Amino acid sequence: MGSGWSNEEEERQPLLGPGLGPAPGAARRGREAAAVLPAAGPGPGRVYGRRWLVLLLFSLLAFAQGLVWNTWGPIQNSARQAYGFSGWDIALLVLWGPIGFLPCFAFMWLLDKRGLRVTVLLTSFLMVLGTGLRCIPVSDLTLRKRLIHGGQLLNGLAGPTVMNAAPFLSTTWFSADERATATAIASMLSYLGGACAFLVGPLVVPAPNGTAPLLAAESSRAHIKDRIETVLYAEFGVVCLIFSATLAYFPPRPPLPPSVAAASQRLSYRRSFCRLLSNLRFLMIALAYAIPLGVFAGWSGVLDLILTPVHVSQVDAGWIGFWSIVGGCVVGIAMARFADFIRGMLKLILLLLFSGATLSSTWFTLTCLNSITHLPLTTVTLYASCILLGVFLNSSVPIFFELFVETVYPVPEGITCGVVTFLSNMFMGVLLFFVTFYHTG
Repeated sequence: MGSGWSNEEEERQPLLGPGLGPAPGAARRGREAAAVLPAAGPGPGRVYGRRWLVLLLFSLLAFAQGLVWNTWGPIQNSARQAYGFSGWDIALLVLWGPIGFLPCFAFMWLLDKRGLRVTVLLTSFLMVLGTGLRCIPVSDLTLRKRLIHGGQLLNGLAGPTVMNAAPFLSTTWFSADERATATAIASMLSYLGGACAFLVGPLVVPAPNGTAPLLAAESSRAHIKDRIETVLYAEFGVVCLIFSATLAYFPPRPPLPPSVAAASQRLSYRRSFCRLLSNLRFLMIALAYAIPLGVFAGWSGVLDLILTPVHVSQVDAGWIGFWSIVGGCVVGIAMARFADFIRGMLKLILLLLFSGATLSSTWFTLTCLNSITHLPLTTVTLYASCILLGVFLNSSVPIFFELFVETVYPVPEGITCGVVTFLSNMFMGVLLFFVTFYHTG
């Protein structure tokens, strides 16, 4: 059913390389744990096969949350015609995601005090309410739009858990040589859900035909609205199934901890914030994560809106967003598995990924400014530059999460990742505001 306890020597090996540590409080995930349990020895702890089921349920929840969050961006042209949405409405539907992070610290407290099961059940219940609100059939278009906005907000409130709890879950259920991989899978599935929205939306919902006669346009509008509602009902059904599964089986913790670090005493909620805010090294790494990842997440959510001025179709924008995120998920999980086996290389991995992201974003920018740079603006160059940018940035997420946890141990994982994802969503919100202002001003 399970394998043996991860030994203390393995726990003492930091994932951080010599270039980043050990700073005060850094790379102590194993040493402080061993100090807390000096008499425990190898003990009776072990890993359980059910850990993969727990990881699967959490990952599916994260996938659904990302899918629902990104429902409207890839089909913004169709949504405008079907529901009369403005550019501000489309951006606000995406913006409810970062707005949902405002009570992030309450979810962090709940995760720290009540554990995974209570937090995950509350999160999935909010998603059931949110996706259900979007499906209420009312004839009043204004009321329908308000229900859709309310549903997106409730789904946004689920964001703090699915984005923050991955390292907490991996430490609670997985051994030291599986933690980075488990963190990568749990954190990347939310991004994969957003990627599938780029695929599902444009393929299921047809783009509007602006040159059709009036009667044909009315028929097309009704057809587009029916297809959008099909997507909404399907997402509601998926979320209900996931909620039922987590309600039936989602244990808060294994009978015995999988490692010394999992059984160690952590700092209190208040002391954790004091430790985080006073750790300059952590704040620097947090900004290195929050600024590029927050801006890119907001940019991806309104990619169709951004690429419309350069005459990129709704379907092409959807495929670009899909492959950029899927590539990042695959590479991110591979990088995390590599980090599990080769310890001490997180800094080097991040430097390589961000170097690639810098080159890719520069290529994309210069291509879009072709009137100045005279570089060819083709489908191939747009696909290549956007996909490479997504691959390099998204694949850095699980590596960053492990780096955060290593840097500020013994601060609880949920609190650490909650702070950095809150910062990331603040930068996402700022970007979405400026994009909206530019396109509607």
